[in-house]
Amino acid sequence: MNVPRLVIAAPASGSGKTTVATGLMAAFSERGLTVSPHKVGPDYIDPGYHALAVSGDGRARPGRNLDAYMCGPGLIGPLFAHGAAGCDLAVVEGVMGLYDGASGQGELASTAQVSKLLRAPVVLVVDASSQSRSVAALVHGFASWDPEVRIGGVILNKVATDRHERLLRDALDESGVPVMGVLRRTEQVGTPSRHLGLVPVAERRAEAVAAMRELAGRVRAGCDLTALLALARSAPPLDTRAWEAGASAVPVASVASARRGRPVIAMAGGSAFTFSYAEHTELLTAAGADVVPFDPLRDEQLPEETRGLVIGGGFPEVYAPELSANEPLRKAVAELAYSGAPVAAECAGLLYLARSLDGRPMCGVLDADARMSGRLTLGYREAVAVGDSALARAGTRVRGHEFHRTVLEPGAGDAPAWGVVHPERRTEGFVRQGVHASYLHTHWAAAPEMARRFVERCSEG
Repeated sequence: MNVPRLVIAAPASGSGKTTVATGLMAAFSERGLTVSPHKVGPDYIDPGYHALAVSGDGRARPGRNLDAYMCGPGLIGPLFAHGAAGCDLAVVEGVMGLYDGASGQGELASTAQVSKLLRAPVVLVVDASSQSRSVAALVHGFASWDPEVRIGGVILNKVATDRHERLLRDALDESGVPVMGVLRRTEQVGTPSRHLGLVPVAERRAEAVAAMRELAGRVRAGCDLTALLALARSAPPLDTRAWEAGASAVPVASVASARRGRPVIAMAGGSAFTFSYAEHTELLTAAGADVVPFDPLRDEQLPEETRGLVIGGGFPEVYAPELSANEPLRKAVAELAYSGAPVAAECAGLLYLARSLDGRPMCGVLDADARMSGRLTLGYREAVAVGDSALARAGTRVRGHEFHRTVLEPGAGDAPAWGVVHPERRTEGFVRQGVHASYLHTHWAAAPEMARRFVERCSEG
């Protein structure tokens, strides 16, 4: 595989790599290039903006995650090749600082590790707002820390004046790392944030489209797109086979499936449920299901002939009044769950299935109540399935991620979904008939048997 590619990294969070990466995706797309967007780590929100940035040609291309912790280093190349197939350019936005990875596990899941796995040159985005000549020492340190990481260029962000720019450029002349862009210190492009980061695209699409145009214009004016594209094209061929959902999830061939056709699996979407990895839908489809989206804020019934339900992450706490007011759908979800149909719920889905959220009635499938808290729960987890469920066999080991400011009381049922084994030991989540509900976000590309098992259970119902 020989797709030109760049990794956009930074010395630390807050340096502007999301602005630069998304702006580059939009600017190159405006030039007529087919751009493949990627994000290092588990983040769901940035890929939504990435997808919007590359939609200029009218084709939908999802932002995809490259998480070496949840999926393992061996899947990074194949997942990248799957997403970037047929593209003119791939832009990979990093996570945190360039060398920051999973806590206490060296370079694992860091942007640096992913850049090496992809053999991709790195562009370092530096917040230059409070420095001049010191920028050369900073860039030299990052460029020399790991000789396998190739920093091919620097983009200077938050530069104050022409004189400030000259001082920075003069200092970097001696570093051997070329300056490929300078962005002035200006007001932040309209990308509002709240308790878990940026507000997702699905909640503010019109405003996000306008912001994307402005981002593309700033990056186009401040960056040397020709030099950046040449750097991307200098990446050597990547010796890997593309990941295939069909190769991972064998289509269902049960008697029930043959008799009834492909089972319909309803997948929650809309503004309240925006967190989902594209590979999940691809795996369910390859395993023999028809995945039909629905919006719990607007739809009063599940899709026709629904035999399984997937409710991913998102912001139900923001939309609790509207979700609660949609009583017909809450009843339909509860009836489906009580019938024994397979239901897979992660984080926001867990809250939606609870008895209440911030005092407002939810679906009542789980004997638990949820509320907002002032504490952020964030980090990677290792877990094992405590018992058999519609999603996993007992003993199935997974790596996942938690990211929420809510608490659930109780946090686990009599039959928990997972036993967390790292970084602490505890039980978590609920298994009840066909329901598997948990705070833990998982990436099914790392465990495709879960998608296959889920579809098989839907076919049996």
